[in-house]
Amino acid sequence: MKKIKDFIWPVIGLGAVVVSVYLLWHLLKGLSFADVKASLAAIPPHRYALAVLSTLVAYAALAWYDRIALLHLGVKGISWLFVSVCSFTTYALSHNIGASVFSGAVVRYRAYTSKGLSTAQVAVLVALCSFTFGLGTAFLGGLVLVLEPELLQRVASLLPPVLASPTTARLVGFGLLGFVALYVIGSILHFRPLHIRSFKIEYPRPNIMGRQLIAAPLELLGAAGIIYFALPEAGNPGFLVVLAVFLASFSVALVSNAPGGIGVFELVFITAMPDLPKTDVLAAVLIFRLFYLLIPFALAIGVVLLFERGRLADALRSKAKSPPNVPPPPVDGPGITPDLRDVQGRDLKVRKAV
Repeated sequence: MKKIKDFIWPVIGLGAVVVSVYLLWHLLKGLSFADVKASLAAIPPHRYALAVLSTLVAYAALAWYDRIALLHLGVKGISWLFVSVCSFTTYALSHNIGASVFSGAVVRYRAYTSKGLSTAQVAVLVALCSFTFGLGTAFLGGLVLVLEPELLQRVASLLPPVLASPTTARLVGFGLLGFVALYVIGSILHFRPLHIRSFKIEYPRPNIMGRQLIAAPLELLGAAGIIYFALPEAGNPGFLVVLAVFLASFSVALVSNAPGGIGVFELVFITAMPDLPKTDVLAAVLIFRLFYLLIPFALAIGVVLLFERGRLADALRSKAKSPPNVPPPPVDGPGITPDLRDVQGRDLKVRKAV
């Protein structure tokens, strides 16, 4: 049964990709590559530059996730550069491969254990980083649903009518904000840890919680900014709408377990932007994939190869410096052990007797 469960989520992810690509093909039927190319060429250079800046902001905030987790663990002495490279590599791989398949735990384990962290500490670090992302999504998603509950109407064709209702959207928004408020209160008042089976979840210190509430929204705002700046200025629905659609698309892509959210993210985002030409929206999504996913993915593979090459070289150097496995010197007498001398002594006595 355990082996069967290991295959369930990958199968669900691949199924989500197939269904989403099929629906996306029908949604974009009639568009040509030349149209998309023209939309990409129509984006002004300064907006490309702003999209690049948004990417840097997003990945800088992701690096802050790791730094916050290390502060929570009380770990010091690891440089910002190492943490930033480790975080960048982790998220660049997990965003493309799929969070449930790879999740970045392997990369973090290899990197942070080389700095002296234990397996348990790495597990807490991974869990806190994941929770920080979820906290930011709940916070921004709750604000958007409370302020603009009508935004779910944009994806009404993909949701049951009850969920697309503005009343339901606002209730969900208040629920998300209530969860964030409970977390904040628990941290300030030092609530007792939550016990879920064999797991114990402790509320972090208020200074850690405050950093989480800044870093997570900052990362999401940066990621949404990539698409916002890649969309045309004429007819642009505004950053709040783009942010709301991005949160919905990115969340659905993660839940679907599709590798890199392929097809799922595009389907939700393009469906939720009916007031813009599909070629322009598709071009913006392609820019997002290029800046936020594909280029970091290529760089992350290089970082992993260099890191593992360095680890292998260190292991070979340590092996070369280690002394050869030579047997210990004799205890008594040059070159003759006590046992051997006894044997020789007995041999001499035998000869004398003869």
